[in-house]
Amino acid sequence: MGMPAGGVDLRRGLSTTLVALFGLALPALIFLLVARSGQFSVIGDMLDAVEGKPVSVTQKDLDDADDMFTAAQVLYSLLTVAIAVVWAIWFRRLRLNAEAFAPGQHRFGSGWAAGSWFTPVVNLWFPKQIANDIWRASSPQGPHAANRGLLNGWWITWIVALVTNAVGGIRYNLLRGKVEGDDYSPSASEAKSDIESLHSILAFDMFAIVIFIAAAVLALLLVRQITALQEQRASLPPQMAGPAPYGMPSPNPYGSPAPGPAPYGAPQMPPTPPPGQPGQQYPPYGQG
Repeated sequence: MGMPAGGVDLRRGLSTTLVALFGLALPALIFLLVARSGQFSVIGDMLDAVEGKPVSVTQKDLDDADDMFTAAQVLYSLLTVAIAVVWAIWFRRLRLNAEAFAPGQHRFGSGWAAGSWFTPVVNLWFPKQIANDIWRASSPQGPHAANRGLLNGWWITWIVALVTNAVGGIRYNLLRGKVEGDDYSPSASEAKSDIESLHSILAFDMFAIVIFIAAAVLALLLVRQITALQEQRASLPPQMAGPAPYGMPSPNPYGSPAPGPAPYGAPQMPPTPPPGQPGQQYPPYGQG
């Protein structure tokens, strides 16, 4: 599929690449979960040994579990970098297409569509607002009928995964800094408490990985759905412009000439909406 008139880019190269990358990320995440569960199991055996149960844990067991997790983490990190780069380029293309579908009805420029993902703090809500505008502009039934259930579910899952991963990482680094300190000489009860804390941290991190798996599945479905929506939307006329965001004047419908003044003495007639579009005014894109 090429480049139809109007600047709408429907080529599937980026979306296909994203689907393939997410298809690889899912088994990589499962491998990461298995590796983390291996560490969790070894630490659990250590805890049993401290409590006097007949369990033997060697340094080799610890090293093997750590090496497996490191390998899984490196593999997943490489896939994450690739996904982040392709995602930003793909998301900007969606934003450019959405501008053709509903010109002047977006809160952020196309540069933010890529840059907002890598800008600290604002990356917690700017991308979602841009995605909301893209979704509404790409709805073949019009913005009033845009169903954002999948989009909202993916975003919530993604944020929860990021937060749980960050909390687990902070807890792990604090405990590691304590254990690796030069003055660390714990009593038997303190050593047991630290092992229990590590066991709890690993369990929490396994939960975060499960949430990441759910987010990856939803992201894959999201890529497929928004690609299909934009392909359907490209065959329809541009949306009638409703009230523009933040009090800006409403632009003319895409591809329509600006209405000129009526002849002297002639009644003023309302503009005719494009074929196939309802004549009602849609909610502004700055909402939601």
